[in-house]
Amino acid sequence: MTLVLRPVCRDDLMAVGAVHHASRIDTYRGFVDPEALESVPAEALGRWWYERWPYERDTHRLTVAERNGRIVGFTYLGPDEYGEPGLGELYAIHLVPAEEGRGTGRALMVDALAALHERGFTRASLWVVAGNQHARRFYERGGWRPDGTERESVIAAAITRQLRYLRPLP
Repeated sequence: MTLVLRPVCRDDLMAVGAVHHASRIDTYRGFVDPEALESVPAEALGRWWYERWPYERDTHRLTVAERNGRIVGFTYLGPDEYGEPGLGELYAIHLVPAEEGRGTGRALMVDALAALHERGFTRASLWVVAGNQHARRFYERGGWRPDGTERESVIAAAITRQLRYLRPLP
């Protein structure tokens, strides 16, 4: 039952899509229209990662969490999407629902923060759906704080209000 974090390989990308899909369905229930979430199947998300990864792998990092040989979570990070100097971004942290409460999310976050620091960033940002109190508490326990910046962003064809969180890197 050992958890292993490792860099993604091309053969993992469809499994990353499946985790992404399962996580979105579970996490965004109540914040995003379920029909919109279901309209983007796991296979489509896998193909999206498969097409995206070759173009971003030099500037971004995709890490998978594996338990018993099965991918159960991932993080995706890189430079701040708006190009703010010294700011790295944790774009995604997703888990299959069964991994919640097992320390997998925390392990992925600690790993992502270390990776951002190793890349020379001094601060980290992430965006969270405003109404997602569960995720907000998780990030706040990890030292993240909202900075008052908001945006609207599309998740599976649904517009969501998101809050930006920041934290210094060690």
